[in-house]
Amino acid sequence: MARRTIPALPPLDWLRSFEAAARLSNFTAAAAELGLTQAAVSQHIRLLEDRLKTRLFSRLARGVALSPEGAAYLPHIQSAFATIGSSTTELFEPRAVQTVSIRVPISFALLVLVPALPDLAEALPRIQLDLVTIHRPADYDLPGSALDIRFGNGSFPGREADRLTAERLVPVASPALAAATDWTALPLLLVAGAREMWAEWFAAAGLAGHPQRSHRFDSFVAAMEAASAGAGVLLGSRPLVDTALKSKILVPLSDFELSSTSGHFLTRASTARLTNAEQNFRQWLLRRLSSEAST
Repeated sequence: MARRTIPALPPLDWLRSFEAAARLSNFTAAAAELGLTQAAVSQHIRLLEDRLKTRLFSRLARGVALSPEGAAYLPHIQSAFATIGSSTTELFEPRAVQTVSIRVPISFALLVLVPALPDLAEALPRIQLDLVTIHRPADYDLPGSALDIRFGNGSFPGREADRLTAERLVPVASPALAAATDWTALPLLLVAGAREMWAEWFAAAGLAGHPQRSHRFDSFVAAMEAASAGAGVLLGSRPLVDTALKSKILVPLSDFELSSTSGHFLTRASTARLTNAEQNFRQWLLRRLSSEAST
């Protein structure tokens, strides 16, 4: 039995005419799409059929219909064109930079996200962040971002939440201030809002709190700067203070850490559909903070 000779690759112009005519079921419409004459498309199809020794279309009174062989051939041609197109775009066309807008508490932005930006640039080079720092809870109600990072216990009505951090509280101070004999007599640095937990820490540690003077700040990062300057003792929120502890800018004053149910969460509206860029950023941030927590 004679083996059938496999035909050489037909010219791409023939295949383009075949794909367009098959998709549109009309030689004239295919010609208009490709910028050719109807006669040129018809000739391409005839030459392709002669090369393949197979009838690809049935000619009808109005338009054409694929033969069984043509219908079987079409998805392979379309897949090949799609592969060529995506490869060309990937290799030779500049890919658009995508912006991810996110609202973040200023302390988390400065102490966690900013140091992570070099890693983000390496992991997701086509993503840029539009960071809006949050100073008051009411700022979250402003429109504009699908994603935001919130501090709390994980219950945010109407929002899906991924935990980023689990807070642990430990007193910290500058190295010079830490040399004091009784640090509990030193000024305490307070942070307005959910972190005013000195009373809870003293009770859990089994220590008597003292009515010492204190300074109060509206952001954790401002209170942390004051602690670094030697202004008093801060109830440090880990992991926010971890970098300062590693670099000895701040030192812990106790081995006891109070585990809190609070932490930072990446949240989005329950009805929100994230873009690919937003989803990629979400996955990157979860991986990064999970890796840091395990070290």
